[in-house]
Formats: sequence, structure tokens, C-alpha cells
Amino acid sequence: MSSARRSISPLARGTALAVAAAVLFGVTSPLVQRAGAGVGPFTTAALLYAGAVLGTILSGLGARGTEASVRREHARRIALVAFFGAAVAPVCLAWGLQRTSALGASLLLNGEAVLTVVLARALYGESVSRRVVVACALMVAGGALLALRTRAGDTGTSLVGMVAVAGATLAWAFDNSLTRPLAELDPRAVVIWKALAGATLSSAGALVRREPLPGAWSIGVLLIVGALGYGVSLRLYLLAQRSLGAGRTGSLFAVGPFVGAALAFALGDRANPLLVGASAAAFGVAVWLHATEHHGHRHRHERVTHEHAHDHDDGHHEHTHAEVVVGSHSHVHTHESVEHEHAHGEDVHHRHRHE
Repeated sequence: MSSARRSISPLARGTALAVAAAVLFGVTSPLVQRAGAGVGPFTTAALLYAGAVLGTILSGLGARGTEASVRREHARRIALVAFFGAAVAPVCLAWGLQRTSALGASLLLNGEAVLTVVLARALYGESVSRRVVVACALMVAGGALLALRTRAGDTGTSLVGMVAVAGATLAWAFDNSLTRPLAELDPRAVVIWKALAGATLSSAGALVRREPLPGAWSIGVLLIVGALGYGVSLRLYLLAQRSLGAGRTGSLFAVGPFVGAALAFALGDRANPLLVGASAAAFGVAVWLHATEHHGHRHRHERVTHEHAHDHDDGHHEHTHAEVVVGSHSHVHTHESVEHEHAHGEDVHHRHRHE
């Protein structure tokens, strides 16, 4: 296999997976706002992640086990991920959506990309180019325009609602960053454990607050939205992180809020269209800058032994087996030290620090 194919294919695959995850999540805000009207925020979050559990279990029936297993040593990180991403974030979002417009909330969720890039740089040393800096600045500008939209008299949006949605983006940014080391494990197992823990925490909050049980229609819609927008979406997101790392996957995930904003606009949320259009333009350019970034330089792989799902045609797994193995499989294997140059993302083999 040529070096060009080795370097381009994983990046292209990761980008496609991240965009698909973003689209599935993007449509959830308007739907959650409508189906969750009159439903407590903890109950809404519990139903969304209960749907994620059910959807992931059903989609995995009959699947072959070719992924690295989730083990006891991963429990603490999964608990943290569940707390931020499956409890705090959806509760803040559900509460905020009842106090702001779905369109404004969808665009404001782009702040998750900015925060994820910052955390990925601080925690893992992921590269941040000038393009990424400009893109983050444009996203901040887009958020400021949404604030002006509120002050301009948008009766469907309140400042406190926007603050709650911003809190959700911060919690999900922590979730994205903490999830990075889990991306090489079985994504179905990670989603199930995270969603199960999140649904349990949110259900406990609903019981403490004595939130009433919603009607059958709301329950059904929220479960379906959770299965697709939180379950399948998260699984695709984890697969994308394998190739792109936390920062770039989070950046591409900014496509999602545009899907939600477009759906909200189609459903009639059209207050202050000029400010919304200017904000959307800023976010759109920022997403384009993120999605078209190219990263490649000379780098060294240190000798390492680890376990994750892999193929033998990706240019980094050249070990042999006693028996012929075809396709993706998982086992403990060792990489010898090597130095070379090619385009790459922040996958498990390219998590070197950058100046």
C-alpha cells in the first residue's frame, strides 16, 4: 500500500464519521425542546440516555467481538465521562432549551468545539495551528452575535437559558477530552456503560426533585432521539476520535448545531434573521477552516505495547501471526521505534506533543 493511501484514508474516514455523528446529534435540540416541553430536565436526560442504552444494545445484536474490552481499570474514567457528558450536560441542555430558542441553542452549542480544542491542547498537547485559532475566534464572535440577538428583543430566548446551554457545552467539552483514552476500546461497550451511568444519575435527580412521569408520546420521542442522537452518534464519535483525536473531532462536531439550527428555522423559529445569519456565517467559516486543515511533519514513534482494534494494511501494524488474520481484530501487540513523515491526525499512534 502506498504512503499516500496510508495517510489519507484514516483521515478521510475519521472526518466522515465525525460529520455523521454531528448530523445525528444536531437534529436533537429542536426535537428535545418539543418533546421535552413540560418534562423535568433530569427526566429528559434520563430518557435520552436510556434510549442510548437500548439503541446501542439492539444495534449490537449478532456483532462479532473484534474490539478491545472495557476493563475494571477504565471504570473511574467512564464514571467521570458519564457525570459530565451523560448527566450534567443533558440536564443543563434540557433546562436551557425550555428558556431559549432551539435555533439559538443549536448555534451556541458550537462553543463545544472551541472548548474541546483548548482542553485537548492543555491535556494532551494536540496541535493548534493558526487556522484553528482563527476558527475558534470566529466561533466566539458567532456566540457574541447570539447574545446580541437576545438583547435585540428575541422573546423566545433568555440570557439564563443561554448560560445553561453554555454550561452544557463546557460539560461536553470535558466529556470529549476525558473520552479520548477510551476511543480505542469497544465503542458499543463504552456507550452502554456511559449511558447507563448517566441515566442512573439523572433518574436519581428526577426522584429527588419529584419530577412527574411524562406522557407516552414524550417518552417515545425522547427514547428514539436518545438512541440515534446520543447512542449511535456517540459510537461514531468514538470511532472518529481514533483517527482525528479529541480536538479535531470536536471541531468537526460543530457541523451538528447547524443541522439543528436549520431544522429549528424550518420549524418556524425565525426571530432576528439577520443576526442569526451573521452568526451562522461566522460558524460556517470556522467549521470550514477546521475541516480543511492539513497536518503532517516528521515524527518519531517510540516503542510501545498496547491493545486496540487494528488492520494490517494501515502502515503501522506489520507484526505477524501464527495464523493468517484478515480484517479488523484486537490483541496486545508491540510497535518498534520508527521515525518517518506523513500526513496524520491525532490517532493512537500519533499522540506526540507539539510545540
